[in-house]
Amino acid sequence: MHGRSVPGAGRDLWQDFGAALAGWEWDAALLQEVPPWWPEALAHRLDAEYRQVLTSRNALLPVRRAIATRWPDAIKSNGGGANAILARRDRIVSHRAQRLCRLPERRWAHSVRLACGIWVTNLHATAHDPDAAWRDGRLAAASALGWAVEEPVVFGGDFNLRDPSFDGFRRVGGRDVDHVFVAGLEPIGGVDVLERGRLSDHAPLAVTLGRAD
Repeated sequence: MHGRSVPGAGRDLWQDFGAALAGWEWDAALLQEVPPWWPEALAHRLDAEYRQVLTSRNALLPVRRAIATRWPDAIKSNGGGANAILARRDRIVSHRAQRLCRLPERRWAHSVRLACGIWVTNLHATAHDPDAAWRDGRLAAASALGWAVEEPVVFGGDFNLRDPSFDGFRRVGGRDVDHVFVAGLEPIGGVDVLERGRLSDHAPLAVTLGRAD
C-alpha cells in the first residue's frame, strides 16, 4: 500500500516493514506497491539481493519522496510505486522484465533467476478492470515461461482477480486477489497467512516449495 498502514499511522513505516520482513523465514519475497526507494534499503537491512521495476507516478521522484517520507497518508500512491523481488540464501544471476500496459497505469511483470536454477516472477495486475487484469496475467505468465524455458518457475503477486488460472501453471495457494502459481515445483504443506498487524491492506502469504523431481 505504498508503505502505509490501515488505518494510517501518520508517519514513515520503513522501519516497521523492515522489521516484519526480518521476522519471517523466506528465501524470496515478492513485493508490490512499495515506495521506489525502499527495495535497496530493505535488501541492505535484510542482507539480501534485489531487483525492481518502477510502476506509476515516478516523475519528479525526489519531490514525491520528500513528501511521502514526511506525510505518507496525505500523498498516498502519489509517492511513486515499484515492484520488487528480494532474495537471500541464493544469488540473483539474471533479471527480466515485461511491460504489460502503459494506461491507465504502467504495469510490469519481472522475474529473477536464482543460482539454483529457479525463476521467481512478480506481478501486480491492473486494478478495477477484470479484462485488463486477465490480459496482464496471461502476458506475464507467458513471459515467465518464455524466460525460464524449461526451468522451474514461481509466479506470484497481486493479480487483482479472485480465481485466475494460466496455461502451464498450477495454483498452489492464495488469498483474495493474491496468488502463487508454480511450474516444475510442488508445494510442501499449505499456505500460511502471516501476521502483519496494521501494515498494508494485503496480508502476506508464505508458501514452501520443492522441486517436482
